[in-house]
Amino acid sequence: MKLKTVLPLALALAATLTCGAAETEGEPMPGNLAPEIPTYGPERWINSEPLTMEALRGRLVLVDFWEYTCVNCLRTLPYLREWNRRYGDLGLVIIGVHDPEFGFGRERKNVERAVEELGIDWPVLLDNDFELWRRYANNWWPRKILINPEGVIIHDHIGEGGYGKTEEVIQEEIAELNPGVELPPIMEPVNPHDRPGAVCFPATPELYAGYARGRYGHAVEMDREARYEPMTPHDVHRAYLEGDWRVEEGRLLHVSLADPPGDRVVIRCRATEVNAVLHPELGGSYRVYVDVDGMPVAKDDAGADVKWDEEGSSFVEVDAGRMYRLLDAPTYADRELALYATGDGFGLYAFTFGACVEAPGE
Repeated sequence: MKLKTVLPLALALAATLTCGAAETEGEPMPGNLAPEIPTYGPERWINSEPLTMEALRGRLVLVDFWEYTCVNCLRTLPYLREWNRRYGDLGLVIIGVHDPEFGFGRERKNVERAVEELGIDWPVLLDNDFELWRRYANNWWPRKILINPEGVIIHDHIGEGGYGKTEEVIQEEIAELNPGVELPPIMEPVNPHDRPGAVCFPATPELYAGYARGRYGHAVEMDREARYEPMTPHDVHRAYLEGDWRVEEGRLLHVSLADPPGDRVVIRCRATEVNAVLHPELGGSYRVYVDVDGMPVAKDDAGADVKWDEEGSSFVEVDAGRMYRLLDAPTYADRELALYATGDGFGLYAFTFGACVEAPGE
């Protein structure tokens, strides 16, 4: 699990939060009556009119606490999509409760875009004030809570994993709601890393770009523009700045025009997968060049968002505030990854990592 503290930019209360891949049973929620959903207007709902637990009595409800830049949440979506397809017409209602970690995640247009791009067609509540989050005494992204037709919590799972058990509980309830219904076999693992025999190595913990939670290998100036000189060697699990930057509480901003790009953020990490949460602070879009160990990202190691220009340099095109997939390598290694700024619209919030490899023979 990775501890997260929501900053004032995203939440007006101080709380310790977790976004992690570990498979964990929840606090002793099962057996309790599910809290009522706060009374929000239609502007707080996507794909639905406002819902209440009272109105959903008689249905099986899956409450999914998620955040659209959280890599662990994104990895659970194939299962949610399939459960919705399989059981949505048989009484299952999924409610995605979106609690934003970063300021741009509070904007409806950004969540709407993510919902569309991610293929989410179930109701999504914009829980920007973390009201429903607090009613469940939650501290985690993702978290899945099943509520039976009587409004009682019957299953609670934190983090990734546990998909088979969750679907078993869904099927038990669906069978009671639909006597005689034929149900499909429990889903096979969708993600290769969910399959038996997959090996997960120790990954670099999440690296934040703001000074409140950042782990830099050097001192940073807070809330002011500063020039940072290159330094070596680079310690693992640390970030380093070169060039003109402004480090704020929850983000890092590039503050000069860099043409050709030379100002950069360097991280040394141990991982198979590297992602970055980026945002175009001035609107529009901008290009961020990426290299690994001083070379363009190899096609076999590239994350889904990486492209290459005519000269073979690798980059991502940042056109929205979201998580960008930079590296998805088949092997675990100690790597040095650099992001090069090409303008002053560069906004970096965090790096996330994965370190699992498929089972031998897959």
